[in-house]
Parts: sequence; C-alpha cells; structure tokens
Amino acid sequence: MDIFLLCVFLPLMTVAWGQYSDYYYGPYNYGDNDEWVNVYRQGFNFQCPHGQVIVAVRSVFSKKEGSDRLWNYACMPASQSLGEPTECWWEEINRAGTEWYQTCSNNGLVAGFQSQYFPSVLDREWQFYCCRYSRRCPYSCWLTTEYPGHYGEDMDMMMYTYDYYIRGATTTFSAVHR
Repeated sequence: MDIFLLCVFLPLMTVAWGQYSDYYYGPYNYGDNDEWVNVYRQGFNFQCPHGQVIVAVRSVFSKKEGSDRLWNYACMPASQSLGEPTECWWEEINRAGTEWYQTCSNNGLVAGFQSQYFPSVLDREWQFYCCRYSRRCPYSCWLTTEYPGHYGEDMDMMMYTYDYYIRGATTTFSAVHR
C-alpha cells in the first residue's frame, strides 16, 4: 500500500512544486542598506539579468547633495506565461530639467535604467532599458499611487502581486525646487 501511495502522490507533489516555483519568489533583495546603484551627483547604469524585470524601486533624497537621490532596484524573473524575452533595447533619453512621461514602446517591460546627473539644473536625465517577451503583456496599465507626495520624500515601491510589471514612469520638475 505504501508504494501505491508514493506512486500517486509523487507526481502530484512534482506538479505542485513546479507551480510553486512559478509563482513564489522570496523577499526583494536590495542587498545591504548601504548598497546603492549610484552615489550622489554621479551617473549609473543598472540592468536586470536576462529574463528578469524591475519589480522594486527604492530611493532617498538629499537636498545637501545637489537635490539628488540615491537609487536601488530589485529584479525578478518575468512570469513564464510571458514566454522568453525576444528583444531588449534602450528607449529615448528623458532630458534633465523637464517634466516627462514615458512607457516602454512595443509592449516592453522595464528591465533597467541608466541616468546621468546634471549639476547645472540639479536634475537627472533618464533612459529605460526595455524588453519584449514572446507572449504579449496585457495592456491594462495605470499609474500607481505609490510615489513620493513631495519631491524630498523617500520612496520604496514594490510590485506586491505577481504578474504586475513596471512599464514606464513619469516625473515632475520645478525650477523653484529643482
């Protein structure tokens, strides 16, 4: 009887384990609290490993350091329901000192950022690294309400639900506040 139960439950456990690994990922790993992808007033380039996308963004602001921010990101493998990445590219640059709104073109998901700081305007320019997958990502997109309400607030934004992705971003710019 024991061998019969083993033969019945082993395939079920294998299926359950496979589904578990598709949908569960541990806490986002930013690394140590002191690890940031940039230092104040310096440029950076951050890309997730191939097949992964940005799922969390953390940032702290310092007026003393040129009204700049430190940035950190966490990546996670995209859902297997999206298939494999078919192409990745850098989007156009969002210039410093302007307001902008951008989403990845061609149904892409954000898989990285590069940014350069400009002391003349106390602002950064941004460029998104986007990847498209073999199966389409749903188009029902909206802006999250998880953003700093004031330009100097810290930010810690995470995608809490699997199959939610970052497709773009928007910013404001004030010549008064820089």
